[in-house]
Amino acid sequence: MTECHKELQGLIDSPVSIITNDGRNIVGTLKGLDQKLNVILEDCYERVFSKESGVEQVQLGLYIVRGDNMAIVGELDQEVDGQVDWTKKRADPLKHIVH
Repeated sequence: MTECHKELQGLIDSPVSIITNDGRNIVGTLKGLDQKLNVILEDCYERVFSKESGVEQVQLGLYIVRGDNMAIVGELDQEVDGQVDWTKKRADPLKHIVH
């Protein structure tokens, strides 16, 4: 088991935020992963950033993110995250990662 697997195993049943290679920000509860680092998220949603209208949250429900499409995975502090008024945040969407 790689160090990355061990770290992600420790986050099972915890809220996480994932930024994908195509610039998406997906938030949900990590429920499982496999040897390829594909992850299963429960009760998840995508935060869609916009400079004009703030952040929109699109409900996704149960969702799988391929391991080779993840750029960053981080544990989400729900207390801090809950204090942010995302509708008032303005930002350009992230650009695709170019390898």
